[in-house]
Amino acid sequence: MVQWRRTPQVATARKATSWRDAQADGVLVPTIALVVFPNHLPMTHDLSLHHRRRPPTREELAGIPWLALLQNEERERAVAALLVGDALSGDYVCRVGRPVTYWFGVVEGLLKMSNDHADGSTMTFAGLPPGGWFGEGTAVKREPYRYNVQALRASTVAGLPIDTFHWLLDHSIGFNRFVMHQLNERLGQFIAAREIDRLSNPNVRVARSLAALFNPVLYPGVGEVLRITQQELAYLVGLSRQRVNEALAVLEAQHAIRVEYGGLRVLKLDALRSSFFPSRPQDTPSQPAP
Repeated sequence: MVQWRRTPQVATARKATSWRDAQADGVLVPTIALVVFPNHLPMTHDLSLHHRRRPPTREELAGIPWLALLQNEERERAVAALLVGDALSGDYVCRVGRPVTYWFGVVEGLLKMSNDHADGSTMTFAGLPPGGWFGEGTAVKREPYRYNVQALRASTVAGLPIDTFHWLLDHSIGFNRFVMHQLNERLGQFIAAREIDRLSNPNVRVARSLAALFNPVLYPGVGEVLRITQQELAYLVGLSRQRVNEALAVLEAQHAIRVEYGGLRVLKLDALRSSFFPSRPQDTPSQPAP
């Protein structure tokens, strides 16, 4: 895990590891399920992100949703403590078993929260798009991480020191409300994920997974367009890229999404959350555009 201490450390090289090919039945965001991913995401050394930490810019601070909820003194303390790191694809932000030192948020990019097993398989919990802050439960309890968080692409990650996090919990009503809403929303997502876990239709899995990424409470920085590639979505959902492409074709034919260059635009978020979608694109009935 990245230890964002203020004393310099020396990085050493470590060889990248490989992941085996994904099985047909995989996970969905944020469903907890077992899946093995292919070798497309090399690991970089833990300390590399530590050495790329820096103070946040004014634009990056403007993208942190909870800062606007703080009083002047609270905000000044938080801004003075905040750091950001420019993560490369494959960089780890959190590692299983390491002590929590920061509460993290995604300023730009895409992260994956997961856990690895001894047999090489990976259990994916969630995708983390821009605006998302995560790990508040671990930060509140000051317990070691029970999951890994890794960058799926070049990303900018903000970190609030754990002591500042607890100071805000003790002094800021606005911050407490934000953390409470985060915990409540994650509980709702987990309950929904248990229902999704019983579904066998891959198109519905992709739809629900996309809906989870367009959560305005957890991920306010996404907006109407999610910048994500089909390969990144395949990592998160636990299906092959080809099967994800088929599912997106079904969702687009139903006018629930529109595939754009470098991303996806949601046209009917409620449809992603609740509609039934045919198993294959050829089973999709033609419908007039809205």
